[in-house]
Amino acid sequence: METPNETHDAALRSWVGSAHAPDTDFPIQNLPLGVFSRSGGAPRIGMAIGDQVLDLRAAGEAGLLEDAEVLSAPTLNPLMARGRETSARLRAGASRLLRQGGAGQARAGEILVPMAEVAMHLPAVVANFTDFMVSRDHSARLGALKNPQAPLPPAFEHLPIAYHSRASSLRVSGTPVVRPHGQRREADGSVTFGPERRLDFELELAIWIAGENALGTPVPMRQAPSRLFGYGLLNDWSAREIQMLEMPPLGPFLGKSLGTTVSPWVVTAEAMIPFATGAARRPTGDLPVPAHLHATGGQLSVAMQVLLLTPAMRGAGVAPARITATDFAAMYWTPAQLVAHHASNGCSLLPGDLFGSGTCSGPEDGARACLAEIALTGPITLPNGEERRFLEDGDEVIFRARAHAPGAVPIGFGECRAAVLPAPAWPD
Repeated sequence: METPNETHDAALRSWVGSAHAPDTDFPIQNLPLGVFSRSGGAPRIGMAIGDQVLDLRAAGEAGLLEDAEVLSAPTLNPLMARGRETSARLRAGASRLLRQGGAGQARAGEILVPMAEVAMHLPAVVANFTDFMVSRDHSARLGALKNPQAPLPPAFEHLPIAYHSRASSLRVSGTPVVRPHGQRREADGSVTFGPERRLDFELELAIWIAGENALGTPVPMRQAPSRLFGYGLLNDWSAREIQMLEMPPLGPFLGKSLGTTVSPWVVTAEAMIPFATGAARRPTGDLPVPAHLHATGGQLSVAMQVLLLTPAMRGAGVAPARITATDFAAMYWTPAQLVAHHASNGCSLLPGDLFGSGTCSGPEDGARACLAEIALTGPITLPNGEERRFLEDGDEVIFRARAHAPGAVPIGFGECRAAVLPAPAWPD
């Protein structure tokens, strides 16, 4: 297991004053990567520090950072292709540049851009997007609706269940999602077509892949951590009526491909080292972890939450209401296990591939990470008296998260948010 180094030192201070704000997601101990543009310019790679963006292309061209040729790319794919060694070197170099007394302060005007002045883009060109199911609690709660005696899918204890989703439907945080049309089964058994009435969110961890393995070459558990480039937040929007009709026997399709929202900042695996923890304990009676997926650690302590902002709340100037709080540390499978399982048949994982962890529900009632679970015990009542079973037009869903550990400076992920637009009129 990797151990913290000087870049994680809680005593580190930056010459960027906003990096010390108590509620900042981006202290110098974080330094996540993203792709931004300014004033209609071309996308370029940046690094978040406080309320500023370190322009990595400019810093590389100025000779302040190594690997200038990679930093000049318009996406993170070339950096992801280089692997963890290069991203660790970049993070260490940027930390030295940004810490008090660092060489970057004299050239701050050339290499820093206020976040308020930039537009963010997807961090990478995603060839493949795979969505997993890592929460035992989520699977059991919804599975009990079909079979209370055996709520978990038959393979759940053997492997991290997943399906290949739609990479072309990925959008960066802030992009609205349009309510889809689709087929759904009515109470009388008939099937009708129309706008989805049970639109839902799913709170997930985004997992970005580094490096590449040749087709036919598995990735064993001892190598799997090196393929984890970094993490973000992901909303795997779900059209529950469409999904329930189409799933037997092949699984999700149109109920999931309507859109997936991804946070713009990638918290690197190097930044997450202090927040690694042991794998969650399996309940008594569950099967042991298969030998080829066995690991003693590798889980992450990340406190995650969902907030909801309705049109009425927005109009009244009311703050978003928190409706879910959970922690990734309770999940049944670890990110490294997802990598090893995905490649166990020799599947080629590419730089910039994206995994969704699946809905990160915990065991507590307040840790249900989608409305389908929350609605099992009735609607949500918001502070202004409004109720929700599923999302209505104009509702905005906001994800936030912070990694936490004793003695470590907490680091955040930035927001993953999107509002729901009405279904368009069906074309003639």
